[in-house]
Amino acid sequence: MDTLRALSAFVHSVESGSLSGAARALDTTQPTVSKLVAGLERSLGVRLLRRAATGLSLTEEGQRFHERARRVLEDYGDAVADAREQVQQPQGLLRVSAPVTMGQRHLNAMAVEFLRLYPDIELELVLDDRFVDPREERIDVSLRVGGTLPPDLVAKHLGTWPRVLVASPDYLASRGKPRKPQDLVAHDYIRYAAGDDDGVLLQGPEGTVTVPVRSRYRVNNAVAMRDAVLGGAGISLQPTWMVADHLADGRLVRVLARHTGPAQEVHLLYAPRRHQPLRVRVLVDFLAERVAQLPGANRQLSGRRK
Repeated sequence: MDTLRALSAFVHSVESGSLSGAARALDTTQPTVSKLVAGLERSLGVRLLRRAATGLSLTEEGQRFHERARRVLEDYGDAVADAREQVQQPQGLLRVSAPVTMGQRHLNAMAVEFLRLYPDIELELVLDDRFVDPREERIDVSLRVGGTLPPDLVAKHLGTWPRVLVASPDYLASRGKPRKPQDLVAHDYIRYAAGDDDGVLLQGPEGTVTVPVRSRYRVNNAVAMRDAVLGGAGISLQPTWMVADHLADGRLVRVLARHTGPAQEVHLLYAPRRHQPLRVRVLVDFLAERVAQLPGANRQLSGRRK
């Protein structure tokens, strides 16, 4: 157990960037962590950490040792979890990341429901539109909407959501309803600010067409873009999980209903491990079921796969 404590002190020191950070994570004191790491270095006969006023850094030997030490601790944790699972309910801290809009619109409510189902679990939901690597940022499960899938992570496919052109009834009443894709050129088109500005790509009965739309307004937040469309500012291409409820209640109207934009694929990403903790497994199963039920999914394409 002393060796495991020393390995844990070393790994937490590296990942928190300081001995004091490791002490907080391990609920102990900084001198204890320092003593454990120093004892580990003596037993190995190598120096693992450089200590300076600006913080800690790994030696070359420490870099090689860190990854293996982390895997040893994970394997030990897996073995303990496996032994306890038969008599215990899922418990412990889960950290989940998701895009901001998906989190605000749907995942927040799912998280509250999940916590009601599993009272011994703590959940931290991190909303961020950038790609979050679960291994580097100590995230258990990451929800990914679109984008390239890293080959070294497990990717569980949850579903496919088309993107459709929408506008408010007031906007269409004042500007007219487009009848063919080329009619979009005469309309105000609202696009995501970080996207390409070379037109909108649509798939319809005549095949694929790119329309050089005019974008007087660009915004880098999906909720703000949807709200602008609801307010009558123009036409926008939106994923169905974002606007299905507004289409149902009439606050938005489909434009060019026989055309769709590039679909959005939704995946759960997590690090590959021989034995996932029970709390992670129940979360993955819960999210897979709930996210797949979001409105507007293309049921023919939304089969789950790994």
